[in-house]
Amino acid sequence: MDIYKNMIEDSSEIDNDVQLVLELSKGDPFLGKKKKLLEDMGFDPEGSMSIRSSFTPGHLTSFLDMMLQRARIINLDEVELYFIEEAIDLGVFTNPRNELEALDSILKVIDKSLSSGKDATANVLQNLRNVTVDRIHELGTRIGEETRILRDSNSDMENCLLEWGVKNGVKTRLDIAHVEGAGRGAIAREDLKVGDIALEIPLSVIISEDLLHESDMFPILEQIDGISSETMLLLWSMKEKHNQDSVYKLYFDTLPEEFNTGLSFGIDAIMALEGTLLLEEIVQAKEHLRIQYDELFPSLCDCHPDVFPRELYTWEQFLCACELWYSNSMKVMFSDGKLRTCLIPVAGFLNHSIFPHIMHYGRIDSTTNSLKFPLSRPCNAGEQCFLSYGNFSSPHLVTFYGFLPRGDNPYDVIPLDIDVPQDEDCEDGGAACEWNTHMVRGTWFSKNHVIFNYGLPRPLLNHLRRARSQMWQSNTLTRGNLEIELEVLGDLCSTFEGMMEALGEARLDDRETTRWDVKLAVEFKVLQRRIISSILTSCYNGCKLLEFELHKHTVEHR
Repeated sequence: MDIYKNMIEDSSEIDNDVQLVLELSKGDPFLGKKKKLLEDMGFDPEGSMSIRSSFTPGHLTSFLDMMLQRARIINLDEVELYFIEEAIDLGVFTNPRNELEALDSILKVIDKSLSSGKDATANVLQNLRNVTVDRIHELGTRIGEETRILRDSNSDMENCLLEWGVKNGVKTRLDIAHVEGAGRGAIAREDLKVGDIALEIPLSVIISEDLLHESDMFPILEQIDGISSETMLLLWSMKEKHNQDSVYKLYFDTLPEEFNTGLSFGIDAIMALEGTLLLEEIVQAKEHLRIQYDELFPSLCDCHPDVFPRELYTWEQFLCACELWYSNSMKVMFSDGKLRTCLIPVAGFLNHSIFPHIMHYGRIDSTTNSLKFPLSRPCNAGEQCFLSYGNFSSPHLVTFYGFLPRGDNPYDVIPLDIDVPQDEDCEDGGAACEWNTHMVRGTWFSKNHVIFNYGLPRPLLNHLRRARSQMWQSNTLTRGNLEIELEVLGDLCSTFEGMMEALGEARLDDRETTRWDVKLAVEFKVLQRRIISSILTSCYNGCKLLEFELHKHTVEHR
C-alpha cells in the first residue's frame, strides 16, 4: 500500500477526488477468507480508494494495479481460493478467468462513477477507464484462441435461423459458421469492443415455461406431485419439435440429430473410462434420468395417449431431449425476479471457453425486454466469440456438453475423501483448516514447488499435518517437521499411485478411431493420467527435498 500512499502525497494537496469502492458481497460464502486475504495484503476490507483529478498517467497505472489486487481477491471463486498459495500471489496475474472478472468489475465501478456526472473528475476517470480497457486488450492478445473456419461446410440451415431471428427482433453482430474442432460457432462480423452487445434476443423468441402454460399438457403435468417446471418444459419440447406449425420449427430443425454428450457413450467408451471420475458421473447421471423417465412413462402415454403419443416419448427420445436441455439451455433471470431455465435460439451457437468474451449474461433487461450478451473483452472480426457455460470441470463438460475445453482447465480438480476431524483452533485464523472438503489438481498450475509447498494445495497439506500432529505451528526446518512432511507425502504417494493403477494404461491408438465417444473417453483418460502423474512427480520431488534436508540436519547435529 506504500505505492498508493506515495501517489496521494505526490498529487496536489488541493484536489478533487472520487472514492472508488470495490465491495465484498455480504452474501459471499467465503466472505471471512476474503477479508483475511485483503487484510494480509494491507487493504481495509470495508475501505475505498481515492482517485485524484491531478493523477498522471504513471499514477493511473499504479492506481489500477492496486485496484486490481483488491479486485482479484473479491472475485475469487471456491477453487481459486482453495489453491491460492500465498496472499502475495494476488499481487500478480493468477488465471485468465479471475483476471478478466477483476478488470470487468473495475470497469463497472468506473462507469458508475462516470455516470454520476462530476465534471471535475470525469477526465481522470475516463483516462483510468482507457488504461483498464488497454489492460483487457493485452490480456486477450496474450491468451486468445485462434479461429479456423471450415469454408467447405454448409451453413444454410443456420443462416435461415439467423434470418428468422432477425425478422423476430434478434439483433446480432455475429455470423454462424463451422469451426475446426468446435462444430458450429458464432463469429464476429466486425471488430467488437469491450461493452459492445454481440447479441440481443427479445423475450418473445425465448423458449420458456410461459409457452408450456399455454399447452394442452400443462393441466395434466401440474397434477404430478414433485415435477419441476424444467421437466415439464422438456416434455413439451419433445412434442413441439415434431409440430410442423411450430413458431420454433426452424430452431428445432437446426438442432443436431445426436448431441454426442457423455450421456450417449456406448459400451466401448464406458469401458475405456474405467478408473476415472467421469465414469462415475455418467453412470450416476443416467441412473437418475432413467428413474425420472420410469416415473413418468409409460403411465402418461397410457392415461393421455392423445397428448403424449407413445412414439414421441421413448427412453431414447427422452435421453436426447435431456441432452438438448443440458447442453443448450441457459438460466435466465426474468424481470419478475424468477430464475427460469430456457432455450434461446441463436444464442445456442455460442461455444464455451475457459477465457470467454462474454462472462455476464442471463438477466432480462426490463427496459428493452430482451436478453443481452455484452463483451467483457474485445473480439476481432472473423474470431469466434465465446461465452462461459460456468466454472465447470472436464468431467461435467463431457457428461452434459460433450467436449473437453481447450487449454488447461483450472477447474479440473480431483476431490479427496479425507476422513480427518477438523481443527477449529488453527493459529492462522482458519484460512487453511476451515475447508470441509479437499481437492487436488495438476501441479503445473502452481508456481511454488519448494519445500513445504511442492506445488500442492496448502489447505490439504496443513490439514494432513495437523492430523498427524496437533502441535504443528509453522513451516520450520526442524527434524520433527521434516519427518511429518515425509509421512504426509508418503500417504499422498500411496493414494495417487493407487489412482494411477486403477486408471490402467491409456489406449492411445483409440484416439484414431472413428467412434467419437471412444475418442473422447480416451482423451479424458489421458488428461486424468496427466493430472495424477503431475501430483506424483511433485510428491516424489518433495520427498527428495526433505531427505536432503534431513541429511543436512543429521550432519549438522553430529
